[in-house]
Amino acid sequence: MMTDSIALLGRATLAWVAGCGRSALFFWNVLRLSFTVLGQGRWLLPQLYAVGTRSLILIGASGLAVGFVLALQMYYALVTYGAADSLGYIVNLSLVRELGPVVTALLFAGRAGTSLTAEIGLMKAGEQLSALEMMAVDPRRRVLAPRFVAGVISMPLLAALFSAVGILGAYTVAVGLIGVDSGNFWSIMQSKVDVWRDVGNGLIKSLVFGVVCTTVALYQGYSAEATPEGVANATTRTVVVASLLVLLSDFILTALLFTAQ
Repeated sequence: MMTDSIALLGRATLAWVAGCGRSALFFWNVLRLSFTVLGQGRWLLPQLYAVGTRSLILIGASGLAVGFVLALQMYYALVTYGAADSLGYIVNLSLVRELGPVVTALLFAGRAGTSLTAEIGLMKAGEQLSALEMMAVDPRRRVLAPRFVAGVISMPLLAALFSAVGILGAYTVAVGLIGVDSGNFWSIMQSKVDVWRDVGNGLIKSLVFGVVCTTVALYQGYSAEATPEGVANATTRTVVVASLLVLLSDFILTALLFTAQ
């Protein structure tokens, strides 16, 4: 029984290592081909619309709701220590550094990531990818690379929108509902928040999250079994794997970007 357990663990470990190797090779191939499609507007624009524009309502509504709640929670925590004047600063840092990039990435994985996985998986099940190969067209360059570039471009823009709408939502609650001074809310934010250290690092995070979420979505769709059940399972794996990788990479990036300052 112990021998069987060790053999099972060994097979699982080898399968995991092999999967990591295939994922890394897939990412390298798509990244290499992405530079060849940057000037192909007729390929990129439809994907930018599908991945980015169609996510605007979800990102904007979520950012507004997060801003509302964040202003209330932070005010009642800060007023206990007589630091209510720092509400604008704390809200801005929370959104720009952490909540903006992370929540946007999780929403992106659930909305755009699943859409990409299902689309690629159905193209594989319908043998459309095989048909492209039969016509001497590389499906990775024609299908995967434009979607990868669109996802990487869209994520920082969506994260910036999330943070901006969240700050406006926090301002609305803080000034209109709680009664915080409007000038103080903006002035402390402008004087304390650094563009490169805070906004820039949040931008780096969102860019990395865009690479992670888009790569996972494309890989799961490209490697899915060519059956309805296989596509459904790949879509579920996209959300789970992308979410876990976003949270893990967020911790690593926070340790690298902010503790070194």
